[in-house]
Amino acid sequence: MSGRLTGRVAVVAGASKGIGLAIARRFAQEQAQVFAIARGLPQLEAEVARMPGRAVAIAADMSDPTAAEGAYASVRAQAGRIDVLVANVGGAERAPLGAISEEHFDRVFRLNVKSTLFTVQQALPLLAPGASVILVSSSAAERGTPAFSVYSAAKATLRSFARCWMLDLRERQIRVNVLRPGPTDTPGLGRLAAPGQAPRMLAGFAARTPSGRVGTAQDVADAAVFLASADSAFVNGSELAVDGGLTQI
Repeated sequence: MSGRLTGRVAVVAGASKGIGLAIARRFAQEQAQVFAIARGLPQLEAEVARMPGRAVAIAADMSDPTAAEGAYASVRAQAGRIDVLVANVGGAERAPLGAISEEHFDRVFRLNVKSTLFTVQQALPLLAPGASVILVSSSAAERGTPAFSVYSAAKATLRSFARCWMLDLRERQIRVNVLRPGPTDTPGLGRLAAPGQAPRMLAGFAARTPSGRVGTAQDVADAAVFLASADSAFVNGSELAVDGGLTQI
């Protein structure tokens, strides 16, 4: 690897598996000091132990402001600042209109919107001048999908967050961008399929994607390195689609 993040302190929230784990690994390969945050510590510690460099696992539910503050207290004690912050917190659930419960709505918005808000807001005292904030969204925010309206709306909220927060943070020259993966072969996507139907679901996504395949977590992690690095110094308030062209047709 090129060491594009050498000397940078990176926090990845939602890092225990899938896209978040791939981003944390990739940042570590690019020689960042990585703090990987997730709710499940034993699994995360095992993954972090295999990363190069100084990677640290922290357990926290980032939808809880107090827990987020505790996580960042650990970052402050060990590194003193944050140069790159990835808010990959979230989770998808299906419910068609007519069957959307209050519990479903609250759970999906807590996982995707509230967690993103407090992942970023509680980090503000530690964000260095010129830091890069990356909000991980989904192609579901751009496309209509049956039984996915609450999740799609939650992820669409992140686009508005980025547009507003880059203005709130302009005096500190902190950039805020959205990374928008399309269908990506991860455990989270597989759980949305009916039992035994995950391969068929992935094949269907691949057939509809101009690039002819679904994404990998590594595809998304590579794009995250670009947004985290100086290569994207003049990219701010934007949305980077990593979806093989799916949302462009």
